[in-house]
Amino acid sequence: QVQLVESGGGLVQAGGSLRLSCAASGIIFAINAMGWYRQAPGKQRELVAVIASGGSTNYADSVKGRFTISRDNAKNMMYLQMNSLKPEDTAVYYCNAEAQVPFAGPRVYWGQGTQVTVSS
Repeated sequence: QVQLVESGGGLVQAGGSLRLSCAASGIIFAINAMGWYRQAPGKQRELVAVIASGGSTNYADSVKGRFTISRDNAKNMMYLQMNSLKPEDTAVYYCNAEAQVPFAGPRVYWGQGTQVTVSS
């Protein structure tokens, strides 16, 4: 089993910055793609950014130029640097990872989420 734990959320004023972290733990052979998703009240969960094991990235249009996703494969960590935050970025942010574990094929895992609130 793989556990994903997010941290770094909080309350920030518009224009401010936050850095989210996601720590993966458990018996893991390899982690393939990792990503950040978010869900605002009354809305569906949406993709924010993804990063492949080799480092290639993709972003939602709404965060391009403001957010940067990165990962440290040696530590099984992923990060999301969020700059120039806007009130519409307010949401619960979830960590997502596809991981290879013993005696099973690749599976997708989710963290519990961390709240990000941007005040105007």
